[in-house]
Amino acid sequence: MYHRAAVQDYLWQLGSLAIPVAVLVMVVVASAPFSVTDALAIMNGVVFGPILGSAINAVGLAVAAVVAYLIALRTNKLLDVEQQLDRLPNWIKRWPVASPMFLILVRLLPGIGGTVATQTAAAYRVSLWTQIWTKCIVAVPIATVLAIFGNQAADYVHQITQPVKTYVIQRSKHVHLPKIRIHVHHHHPITGPTNPPEFRP
Repeated sequence: MYHRAAVQDYLWQLGSLAIPVAVLVMVVVASAPFSVTDALAIMNGVVFGPILGSAINAVGLAVAAVVAYLIALRTNKLLDVEQQLDRLPNWIKRWPVASPMFLILVRLLPGIGGTVATQTAAAYRVSLWTQIWTKCIVAVPIATVLAIFGNQAADYVHQITQPVKTYVIQRSKHVHLPKIRIHVHHHHPITGPTNPPEFRP
């Protein structure tokens, strides 16, 4: 948040690639298991603002739902999905496994919820559309709130730090450090060196 302007300048130097790059990063992070999507959602709000940041989060999450699902189709045999389902709370087990409500409630679990839901959807061959909308109905509103929070937090930090920066810059213009002159006496070929060097402020 402190380096918001510098990050914005760097991204906008990419020109038309800035937004696609941000979306791609969100896709990679959101499709990875046990990822830190929340932190990236906040950062997009900080850098791009609440509206554009929220849009980047939403598109990235939707694409990530597809990518994660396709990966899970190939890896779910390597994971013990049944064991993960046995560990779920009873208020989730009341719903049929892999039903839309089941997937939505599982995604509400912090940390592992998104991964378990995607693995379950792949193991039970839930339609890709169901995978996408059940993920987005949970993740997109949360990411939008985080983007708005990130933007407001960055504005707050800026309001606090900017007067301090301005004071330091203005103060530095009136502070004169003492100049140090170094006088060195040359070595005489006959009499030898004269007095040692001395420092005079």
